[in-house]
Amino acid sequence: IEGLIGVGKTSLCRLLEREWGARLVLEPAETNPFLEPYYAEPERYAFPVQMFYLMARWRQQNEIRQQDLFSEIVVSDYLFEKDRMFAEKTLAPLEFGLYEHFAGALGATAAKPDLVVFMDAPIDVLMGRIAQRQAPGETAIEPAYLVDLWERYQVILEEWTSSPVLRIDNRDMNYVQSDGDRQAVLALIQAALDGHIAPGSSDREAQQSLF
Repeated sequence: IEGLIGVGKTSLCRLLEREWGARLVLEPAETNPFLEPYYAEPERYAFPVQMFYLMARWRQQNEIRQQDLFSEIVVSDYLFEKDRMFAEKTLAPLEFGLYEHFAGALGATAAKPDLVVFMDAPIDVLMGRIAQRQAPGETAIEPAYLVDLWERYQVILEEWTSSPVLRIDNRDMNYVQSDGDRQAVLALIQAALDGHIAPGSSDREAQQSLF
């Protein structure tokens, strides 16, 4: 499950865990020891910050790959390839070249999903959700930052060939509280896993695309 901050990735992952008995894999919450000095000296510490995140994500994905994936459904709130998106944004050219060397080797062994679900919503909707939940570290997020990330996500998705990509417009879905929305989003994902979109889509569901 992928998408911008505030779009509902983790909530959807937890829904799949509860409704389908999926094994939940959330993005590593390890404390990055380079993060604090990075805020003080970004140019100096950008590379170690990014390499720490790369290795943390790869270790987690490698554990998934080594387990028997045929025995259960596994759902994750991030795609390993998104790490490159942040590296490209923060690293100097020479550092990014070195990063690419390691990321390419590690990415070749990372688990590949059967389906990528990209949750989407307008930037103003996301900004409203971010302001409402007041999560630490998110209050300084600006619309331009989200627009830039959204554009970078589109590059990843356009080049993605490992599995189908399902796009879900989540501007007004409330699958946390609404049973109807829960059933609708589960039906969309099941249809995508089965290789087609569920018939009889509503106006909102008709905006979804599978490619």
